[in-house]
Amino acid sequence: MAATASDEQADYVVVGAGSAGCVLANRLSADGSRVVLLEAGPRDWHPMIHVPAGVLKLLYNPLVNWNYATDPEPGIAGRQIHWPRGRVLGGSSSINGMLWIRGNPADYDGWSQMGCKGWSFDEVMPYFKSIERYAPGDPEQRGKSGPILVEDYRTTLDLTRRFVDAAQQAGIPLTKDLNGRQHEGVGFSQMSRNGRFRGSTARTFLAQARGRPNLRVETKAFATRLLFEGKRCVGVAFRQKGQDRQVRAAREVILSGGTINSPHLLQVSGIGPGAHLKSIGVPVVHDLPGVGANLSDHYAIRISHRVKDAVSINELSRGLRLGREIARWLTTGRGALTFGVSSAQAFARSREGLASPDIQLLFSPASYDHNKFGELEREPGMTIAVSIARPESRGTIMAKSSDPFVRPSLKPNYLSVPNDLRVSLAGIAIARRIFAAPALARHSVAEITPGPGVTTPEALSDYIRQQGTTIYHIVGTCKMGEDPMAVVDARLKVRGLTGLRVIDASVMPTVTTANTNAPTIMIAEKGAALIREDGGV
Repeated sequence: MAATASDEQADYVVVGAGSAGCVLANRLSADGSRVVLLEAGPRDWHPMIHVPAGVLKLLYNPLVNWNYATDPEPGIAGRQIHWPRGRVLGGSSSINGMLWIRGNPADYDGWSQMGCKGWSFDEVMPYFKSIERYAPGDPEQRGKSGPILVEDYRTTLDLTRRFVDAAQQAGIPLTKDLNGRQHEGVGFSQMSRNGRFRGSTARTFLAQARGRPNLRVETKAFATRLLFEGKRCVGVAFRQKGQDRQVRAAREVILSGGTINSPHLLQVSGIGPGAHLKSIGVPVVHDLPGVGANLSDHYAIRISHRVKDAVSINELSRGLRLGREIARWLTTGRGALTFGVSSAQAFARSREGLASPDIQLLFSPASYDHNKFGELEREPGMTIAVSIARPESRGTIMAKSSDPFVRPSLKPNYLSVPNDLRVSLAGIAIARRIFAAPALARHSVAEITPGPGVTTPEALSDYIRQQGTTIYHIVGTCKMGEDPMAVVDARLKVRGLTGLRVIDASVMPTVTTANTNAPTIMIAEKGAALIREDGGV
């Protein structure tokens, strides 16, 4: 693999080596096409990336993380919310909680109904199957030979089993495979892996392609603008080691920088809402009003309990017990270090009459220190995170300057639509019913947060606004569709331009009803197929 990109042409230039970009680099270089992959961050050398339980040590780490922060949010008590985003090979797949979940089939059927032809659940199923390798599943539903190893949790604590039992006692049906067609219900989580290690797209898709002489991977290469000849995108300017460089694309440029960086690069390159671009001194190349709009995220609140008569991750993460867990992971690939962020999940409806679930409940046999971000409490604990799975609130990402190094304004507008608060309140009620069910009640000392005294709708609403946070699933700022605010069409081409596509989580018209890493990888897999079908034009 060459060490530096030149100003000569590649066939494809992919901007961003994250969950989507690593997939594209593999698939587009497979036929001998020349591919340059640009990544603003470093190689994925940091040891905490590869230990599944190391995720808490990565959420603020500036070596591998963009560490974005939202603007102060009026709907959540004026707070700013920290948004971790991977700035490293593998992108956010190198720092996330590794949960592997497709979402509800209705998510994709909804996209199709919005005009995204070819994106119904049945039509994207082959791409979900081709990216994964999951041994136990139904071969009609699950992939058996893809690059990413998907597994059930290698070690399951008794508290997790009790959560699944308690959810059923609370009226939520058991779902044997949350990645099958029956998404609603309660079941055990699945994780993306690479053996005992994290299964990022860098260590799976990209690793498979690294020996190809036609693929060049450039790290610490910050894309500063897109290059145009008329309405055709012909290359990318970037800064690397203090030098301004360019790489040109004979066929296409593909943006895979993610929900923040892809619209921001478009805007500082003159693609976006024309009046706003003019106001910050950016010459307008193409007035496309939807760039940076339609931002959607899962806002969540934690319900935590102190635990008795059971083991939680809290006490396994300290002292001699931690030493034993490290040894266990090194020798067997099992134990507490194999844990991600949620060992079981449930999907439920906030009210009767809904066509599909709008609440995700993520269980963890652990509880978090509210005074130390990324730290577990010392005493045993367990947590249910209540996520608004189909949020109606929408926000924006807008460039503040023509300087690409000035970070954009991030306004998610959490809880700006009243129904989102209603769903969160309903989710808290469901979580409390689960904790009160016999299977979990026997292990509960008391509710820690929000606390047994917080019961009225007014008090709970205040708690949601003051303590809720993201679960890192921002999407939608270059949405796919046919309406005037769509940025890309159903083939992921930027509308009104040639030679340019966006292929990452930003193209989702709506956020999926679950975690977004597997859907993003699927989008890249399908996107690569679309590029090949179109002949790279």
